[in-house]
Amino acid sequence: MFDYLIVGAGFAGSVLAERLARALDKKVLIIDRRNHIGGNAYDCHDDHGILIHRYGPHIFHTNSEEIFSYLSRFTPWRQYQHRVKACVDGRLVPIPINLDTINELYGLQLTPKGMKEYLDSVAEKRERITTSEDVVINSVGRELYEKFFRGYTRKQWGIDPSELDAQVTARVPVRYNRDDRYFIDTFQAMPAHGFTRMFEQMLDHENITIMLNADYRDVVEEVNFSELIFTGPIDEYFDYRFGPLPYRCLEFKHETHHKPVYQPAPVVNYPNEYAYTRVTEFKYLTGQEHPLTSVVYEFPRAEGDPYYPIPRPDNAALYRKYHELADATPGVHFVGRLATYRYYNMDQVVGQALSTFAKISGKKRGAAAMALA
Repeated sequence: MFDYLIVGAGFAGSVLAERLARALDKKVLIIDRRNHIGGNAYDCHDDHGILIHRYGPHIFHTNSEEIFSYLSRFTPWRQYQHRVKACVDGRLVPIPINLDTINELYGLQLTPKGMKEYLDSVAEKRERITTSEDVVINSVGRELYEKFFRGYTRKQWGIDPSELDAQVTARVPVRYNRDDRYFIDTFQAMPAHGFTRMFEQMLDHENITIMLNADYRDVVEEVNFSELIFTGPIDEYFDYRFGPLPYRCLEFKHETHHKPVYQPAPVVNYPNEYAYTRVTEFKYLTGQEHPLTSVVYEFPRAEGDPYYPIPRPDNAALYRKYHELADATPGVHFVGRLATYRYYNMDQVVGQALSTFAKISGKKRGAAAMALA
């Protein structure tokens, strides 16, 4: 007999399993249909001994001291500032767009003030910002939109930016200085021994039972439990009653190269050329020393494992129908990117899981994150 059955051993499920087991002394069974814990953040060593992220790069960053302190219980950290280059007009330039991006691309020597004046002169101001295209053109104009954003967005989402919600490109800022960091969050670091090790520490508790290669439908009738935490696709839980929620999927091509360094940046984006969107070199992320190096190419796909909820008004309306069903389903908690159809970062999923635990336990959020049994 378990107090909780948790479906999905990624961030949402693992955080809740740890909190329920350690802070409330609950018996937890956590299952996953894959053969490993960690969800999409899972990392492992390839055949050459290089630590890779099987499902594409995962870089941890957050402004929340609460979330960072909570995860620090399960891992030491390696400080890491993520940087990305974009291949545009045959050049590798910083992205997000900053002062160096503009100067290198156009052979200029603008100051921060000059950059602002330049972008103001080329921006096409929109009265209403409703789409991703509106966001970019309103900020940097059509030429930079075409160079950096339109092709990448069409590859990534399979939809023109003019058909996507503004939130997609609103995530990428423009900087009027030379700060080439991809994120500017207060806490930026990578688990010193990898994400999988962190998950192992998180789930290492006598009250937690882990079952892998296990599908929810096969387990639910065979296990006695009081409450359910579901982190999979919400439409799948309800047997697609209103139809499937659209997702964007990814295919990964991993390569090992017999050289210590493959490319001049951790990630290189390809907005316009090739079928893939970006190439990641893992040794930058992990800090591992090795004579060889491993990279991954990302190819967006229409079918496969769900990765990104597609942010369009009609999809949001469809999700609301499932959300109403979820609210009317007692004893089931829906948590995580797939279960709430949100384009969340890792820290946001952790925060949502901690909020769910606070609601279950009746504790305040901060106290709930740090409470011990």
